[in-house]
Order: sequence, then structure tokens, then C-alpha cells
Amino acid sequence: MDEPKKTVKIPSSVSIKRLSEIFGVPVSAVIMELMKNKILATINEEIDFETASIIAQDMGFETEEDLESDETGTFTLERLLEICAQEKASGKTLDERPPVVTILGHVDHGKTTLLDTIRKTNVAGKEAGGITQAMSAYQVKKRGKLITFIDTPGHEAFSSMRERGVALADIAILVVAADDGVRPQTKEVIAYLRDHALPTIVAINKVDKPEANVARVKQELADHGILIEEWGGNVPAIEISAKHGKNIDKLLEHIVIVSEISEFRSDTKRDGLAVVLESHLDPQKGPVAIALVKTGTLKVGQDVTVGSAHGRIRRLEDFSGKNIEYALPSTPVQLYGLSGTPNTNDVVQVVGSKVAARLKSRERITGGANKKEMQTVRDEHIKKFPLIVKADVHGSLEAIEQIFGTIQSEEIALDIVSRGIGAITESDVKMAESSGALIVGFNVTPTPVAGRMAENAKIEIRSFSIIYKLVEFVKERLAALLPPEIIRTDLGSLSVLAVFKTGKHDMIVGGRVGNGKIAKSSQIEIHRGEEMLGTGRLANLQQNKKNTDEVGSGNECGLTIETPIKIKEGDTLLSFTLEEKRRTL
Repeated sequence: MDEPKKTVKIPSSVSIKRLSEIFGVPVSAVIMELMKNKILATINEEIDFETASIIAQDMGFETEEDLESDETGTFTLERLLEICAQEKASGKTLDERPPVVTILGHVDHGKTTLLDTIRKTNVAGKEAGGITQAMSAYQVKKRGKLITFIDTPGHEAFSSMRERGVALADIAILVVAADDGVRPQTKEVIAYLRDHALPTIVAINKVDKPEANVARVKQELADHGILIEEWGGNVPAIEISAKHGKNIDKLLEHIVIVSEISEFRSDTKRDGLAVVLESHLDPQKGPVAIALVKTGTLKVGQDVTVGSAHGRIRRLEDFSGKNIEYALPSTPVQLYGLSGTPNTNDVVQVVGSKVAARLKSRERITGGANKKEMQTVRDEHIKKFPLIVKADVHGSLEAIEQIFGTIQSEEIALDIVSRGIGAITESDVKMAESSGALIVGFNVTPTPVAGRMAENAKIEIRSFSIIYKLVEFVKERLAALLPPEIIRTDLGSLSVLAVFKTGKHDMIVGGRVGNGKIAKSSQIEIHRGEEMLGTGRLANLQQNKKNTDEVGSGNECGLTIETPIKIKEGDTLLSFTLEEKRRTL
């Protein structure tokens, strides 16, 4: 009777040395087993859980998670916003909190420069392509009072992230460039602000530029439903130069005034509830979530669920990277200690124990898998292009998938086999090998082990630092799979006057060109009266018994035509060319 296999617990990422300790075998034995699976890894390199599980099974071990009950639970952003609204309407004595401000506007209108000036730092220069490609939050002080800013990308690809910024904010700053006026994203933002009835301050930026036209901006705003105070409306408008710091203090003062009038308050005595703004995988620190506390107090040591992740808060840092023991409402924090990287919009929820956290996580993972199955391309008549997408942070991944969703074709579709954040791993390469997928990464690269695996398996991996370059590359690959467009160009016609040779596969005939021209190597369409008999290829063309490339209108010539059709005197031959044109999406 076979002995039962020993069960081992393996982390999501594990070094070869640590794996040998878990198995209780020499490192060389693990390396040899990896080599059998065509994986080359050194003692200190790390492999992911899926790869380690395969090796474990090959070496006679089982792997499993420690789940002790089937308790379930979920907490959505919508539910959190409801709780915040109920708190405000409850009449309870609540504690004052800083306002949460989002700065919105069309790309290149100076939103990030304004935030840089407020914080006295420079972020814009670090962003590839000059676009803020992640969402974050930070705080400043004015008159001794804190103001929390949420940064949202201005590019059109990030519309869902901008909408989220509006949903989480108490006050919106609408930035409009004085030299450009109301643009497409400005109109989009105005619609959001109307829908959410959010207190708004207009910042008319770049007023120092010679081509600035402040009056035109105010008129365009009025045309789209934003009536500023000096025109009899209720929206303050501040003329600023974010680049040179003009009127920034005045803008902050208006934020404080709006905050004092609105009296933003929350319950600090309850367990904290926070919203994930961004997350990433730090090679040294593990999963990191940037979150905004909406209500309650979040404390180090609390057990939490965060979407499909779980864990105990090991460390909290404020926006400047300083360790803190707790975070109050409206505080942006970096949270460490989770089992994985959560998605944007996931809610940080305090739970009673680690077991409960892991169970809630498992339920959500299962639900997510079912949802992904429902989203799989079902139309078998459409050609599929398998793709694996990895990105540095969830916001980038969200934006990439949002743009992919706009690609329209009735002949070909993207089939995203897998998506995720963090480095491209061995599991990604194995999945690409089994599915025939291309792997694309945004601001991420393969691990050394995955890179060697991909090279050996001839799996293509492409990494990008600008989202639109990644998207254009994928669109080009998609377009390359489309059948080319065939363009026909008619050259001329010829009346057959004589038949000199009738072969099995070719004909030699003579005739006179009617209109246009007859060109060597062109395609020939054979007509007899009203009927089109078939086609052939013009193999040789002669005029006055000499080879030539083309014969013009009114001239007689001899033609050798490759065709099975038996041509007769009186037939009409049409000369034409066919050109393949590559299609685009």
C-alpha cells in the first residue's frame, strides 16, 4: 500500500534555497528537478507558487492552503460610500476630518504641475511620455489645517480612474488652460461634477502665457454649465500660473473656506474602512497598497481583507513614507502585510482574525475566476489573438484593458489569457507556451528565470514604458492577422484577332488594344460576349515581334497567356493588377 504524500505549505514566491528547506532535501536535488522541467535557476533566485507546486508534486509532495472554515463576506466601494453618506445624515457627533480634493482637467493643462507646485516636488519629469500614469494621494497644510489631494491621470485612457477620483473626493479643482480652453476631457469632467454635485473650484492655469485668453475660458465654461461667481454663479474661479506659483496660496485658501463651510466629518471610533487607490509589488517589501481612509481608524496589527488579498497590517506609512501607528479619516497611507496586490477600488476592511481574512479572500478569488470565465471570447467564428498582460500597478493594467476594450473588429478579437501585476514570471511563460500567447509588460520585465525559459521556448516578451506604445504594438499584431485588402486596378482591354497556339495550360494570341494599355505580368480576364469565362496571367508580351513591358491603345501585339481557358477570335481580354494592402484597426 502506497504511503500518503507529505503536505507542504509554500509561499507565493520562494527562493530555491528556501524551497529545499521546506522539502527537507539538498538544494542540488531541487535544481535538478527544475532542470528536468527546462527551468534554469540558481540557489538564490525565486520561483512562483505554481512552479514550486509542480516541482513539489514531482518530488512526492502535496501543496495546500490552510482553510479552517467556510465563512464568507464581501464589502464593496458602493457599500462604503453608502456608509459614509449614512454617517453624515445620522446626526451623530462626528470628528472633523481634512477635505479630500481631486484635481481634474484635460491632458497637458497643468494638473500635475499644479500638484508639484503645491507639494514643492517634481513628479511630472519622472513619468514616461509626460503623462501621470498612476493614481496616488498626499497631504499639505494651509492655515494649520490638512488638505488631502488625490492625483488622477489626465489622459483620455484613464477616464474610469478620473471618475473614481470624483466619487472619493469632497472638493474638485477643475484646471483649464487659459491658452487652450475647454477641451474633450474638460467636458467629460464637467459632466462627472454635475452628476455628483461636487463642490468645485475652477483654476484657470497658464494665465502668464502671451496667448492666454481668460475671458474666452470663462465664456466656454458658462456654455457648458459652469457659471463662475463673478458672472453671477456659485463656482469660485482663481487665475493661476502653476509653473510660476502665482495665486497658489489663494487657491489653497479657497479650499479651506469651502471645507469650513461644508464641515466634513467622520466617525473615528469605528474600525477603519479605506479604499485602495493603487497597489504594486515591491521586490523587497512585498505587496504594497496605497489606500485612502474614508471612515474609522486603521491601525497597525489589525487583520484585514482587501478584495482578493488578506493579511495583518504589518506597517503603515503616511504619504511622506513616515511610519505611523494609526490612520484617521481622509488620511492616505501605504499599507504593508497583505498576501497579494489588491485591485483599485477594493475596500480595506478590518476583520476578526487571519482565518476570516483568508476565507473572505478565497471566496472573492473564486468569484473573480467565474467572472473571468464569463468574459472569455465565445464567438468561435472570430479569430482570437491570445495575450498575457503584466503591469507595474493596477491603475496601469486597468487603463490598458480599458483601451483594449475600444478595439473593434468583426474578424479578430483579443483573448486575454491572463493579466496581473508584478514581474513576468515562469508561470506566465508556461501559460504562453501552452496557449500560444504573446506576453506584453508595462513597466515590468521578466525575472531572470522566466527570461531564460522564454528564450528556450521561443516565447516572445515585449516590455513598454508608455501605454500607448504598448497598445499600438498589440493593434499592429492584431491587424497583421487580418486578411489583406485586395485592390484591383483595371489597365485596359484588347480584342482578340487571331489564335496562334492552343496549349494545355497556355495560349498565344494576337489582338489590338482598345483603351488603356496591356501590361506584362498583369492578370487577364477573358470575356466572350456578356459572359466572363475565367482568368489567366500575361506571361509574355510582344510588339512587332519584340518583347515589351506594355502596349498602348490602338496598337497590335502578341500575348502568351497562362490559362486553362480556350480563347477564341472575337474574345475580349481585360488587363488588370491586384495589389494586397495591409489593413489597420
